Amino acid sequence: MIHSLFLINSSGDIFLEKHWKSVVSRSVCDYFFEAQERATEAENVPPVIPTPHHYLLSVYRHKIFFVAVIQTEVPPLFVFEFLHRVVDTFQDYFGVCSEPVIKDNVVVVYEVLEEMLDNGFPLATESNILKELIKPPTILRTVVNTITGSTNVGDQLPTGQLSVVPWRRTGVKYTNNEAYFDVVEEIDAIIDKSGSTVTAEIQGVIDACVKLTGMPDLTLSFMNPRLLDDVSFHPCVRFKRWESERILSFIPPDGNFRLLSYHVSAQNLVAIPVYVKHGISFRDSSSLGRFEITVGPKQTMGKTIEGVIVTSQMPKGVLNMSLTPSQGTHTFDPVTKMLSWDVGKINPQKLPSLKGTMSLQVGASKPDENPTINLQFKIQQLAISGLKVNRLDMYGEKYKPFKGIKYMTKAGKFQVRT
Repeated sequence: MIHSLFLINSSGDIFLEKHWKSVVSRSVCDYFFEAQERATEAENVPPVIPTPHHYLLSVYRHKIFFVAVIQTEVPPLFVFEFLHRVVDTFQDYFGVCSEPVIKDNVVVVYEVLEEMLDNGFPLATESNILKELIKPPTILRTVVNTITGSTNVGDQLPTGQLSVVPWRRTGVKYTNNEAYFDVVEEIDAIIDKSGSTVTAEIQGVIDACVKLTGMPDLTLSFMNPRLLDDVSFHPCVRFKRWESERILSFIPPDGNFRLLSYHVSAQNLVAIPVYVKHGISFRDSSSLGRFEITVGPKQTMGKTIEGVIVTSQMPKGVLNMSLTPSQGTHTFDPVTKMLSWDVGKINPQKLPSLKGTMSLQVGASKPDENPTINLQFKIQQLAISGLKVNRLDMYGEKYKPFKGIKYMTKAGKFQVRT
């Protein structure tokens, strides 16, 4: 299955390698470096790179490339899922997943990778199980290990590994029993010049933080579960119950986990929460152009849009811009031609606008097309798809837990054409 794993930073240095079968030479990464040079941005490096004797499969997260080397034909999504699991595990263990942190905890990293794969096949990828096998590093444990020469490897086998619920350890105890769920939706959209929607889709996740004593059995029901048609579940969810009743029934892992992710692509179900009025014009004979944009709320159910940032890649012919924002701050980089406007919150009574002129190259022809406007924003306490949790019930334990649910919508790739 997976032969080796190379961790490569954005400047192209291999700072960690792990081999589960035979040692694969570092020179195999030359094919990856060639692809990296051809790609203009890190995100554009092809995820699958064939070489004469291997395939290189990579994911890019936290400014690190995680490159898996395989020798035989395998389902690529299987490898990608494992690589994402590795990143999530490092984040869970060390708080952040970055090159300095991985180098500082290199012994624990190798111990964790050794447990996650056995001879190239996934073995223990659940965070709860791994934490019993390999204790997460603390300052005290590091000091003791340095003095005594001991390791972070646990003395006993994980209690959950051999049970029917391997994602949950036994004997969990908490003084405060609580279960929190975050419904986070990311909207990707392309809006044309007239304000009509070209494409729009929602990627949603429900992240959970469950700290409950014992072995609780939870059921989560929705007001409108029919919205969820393209869904991916955590292994703890009983799929048969979901198919028949559209209710999530599960014994939760202990701590933080992603309960499900979903995708809404039906155009009629995707509400567009913001609109942009724009007037951008270039004249053939003049060295000045006009620039004017206004951002406003639309279909937000009365919720405030915050954290709004507008960016636009201006044409090469634009030398400089003289703009006045009604709120927030703006910057224009004459070298990269990137305009950025940090709007902040949108007040529906006084819509934010950015107006002014553009200085153009004298004698240069009018740009072929107007620039596109990219938006970032956040809306708290709103799931733009309309998804709502109905109730959360607990069985199997006597105590009453504290329950909380939070909704958030944010922009993914949100583009307005002008």
